[in-house]
Amino acid sequence: MPITQSAIPAVELPVPNMEVGADSPDYVDATFDACERLAKTHYENFSIGSRLLPSHLRKHFYSIYAFSRGVDDLGDQADGDRMALIDLWDQQLEKCYLYDGKEPPTHPYFVALAQTIHEFDIPVEPFKRLIEANRKDQSITRHETFEDVLDYCSYSADPVGHLVLYLSRIRDPKLHELANKTCTGLQLANFWQDVGVDIEIGRIYIPLEDLKRFEVSEEQIINRIHDTNFENLMRFEADRARRFFADGFSLIDQLNDHLKTNFALFVRGGLEILRIIESRNYTVLNESPRISKMGKARIFSGTWLRARTGRQLVPQNLFESSRTESAN
Repeated sequence: MPITQSAIPAVELPVPNMEVGADSPDYVDATFDACERLAKTHYENFSIGSRLLPSHLRKHFYSIYAFSRGVDDLGDQADGDRMALIDLWDQQLEKCYLYDGKEPPTHPYFVALAQTIHEFDIPVEPFKRLIEANRKDQSITRHETFEDVLDYCSYSADPVGHLVLYLSRIRDPKLHELANKTCTGLQLANFWQDVGVDIEIGRIYIPLEDLKRFEVSEEQIINRIHDTNFENLMRFEADRARRFFADGFSLIDQLNDHLKTNFALFVRGGLEILRIIESRNYTVLNESPRISKMGKARIFSGTWLRARTGRQLVPQNLFESSRTESAN
């Protein structure tokens, strides 16, 4: 018996609870508030829209975060037809670029995002690449080489740096390339902390060529067998991620004071995850290292103090070697 269109379950995007209706004069402000709530209820390795940002930029950081987190959640966690849900997310994005006002976006996160896009004249490509990363995740669960991982990062991570720079009116391609280094470092740190989490959904982001080099099998990861070979592999990957942070850090010299401090928070969050992974002897198969609230507060206060006293915002020694202690 053929399946009729009416027999196919409707696919709908999850929508946050809103305090006011779309016909309220306060609705746009409420959509930004919804983006902020999403950011504050999700764990991240770095601060989103921190108090060190100018208040007029903070809500726009939240709207970009809501877009990025929302599509990641669809690609990683959504029930039902994930590709169809991602397509709906893409359609809402397209509506943000209809400047004639016809068929504007209806999803609260995109109502806010449209304001951000128009105020800062942000091109569509970075958003499209983030969406495409999640499409890739639906069919690609292994990466043969490190170059393949870097290509994936150019979709999943690097566009976020471009979007942040657009909020600062920075459009220089050379500076966007520098931002790619930091964003790739952040993505790699996230991969290495979540090896055990990712295998639960069938994904391994460690390059297969590296597994072979260090004599670690996919089955070992699936079965969560931690041994010396795995420790050596993860030490190599952690050091590799740290080099990306070091290579991209010169971007800080091109930023204004507010963004310098927030950029430093991003970097320190990624480096702190690498430090925690190392201090736990690379045990990431059965647990996913996280920065505690106290740890985040220490990073925030240490970075703020360094900004006030004119010291380098990220201590040079954090880029250089494996450490088991953190520095303020």
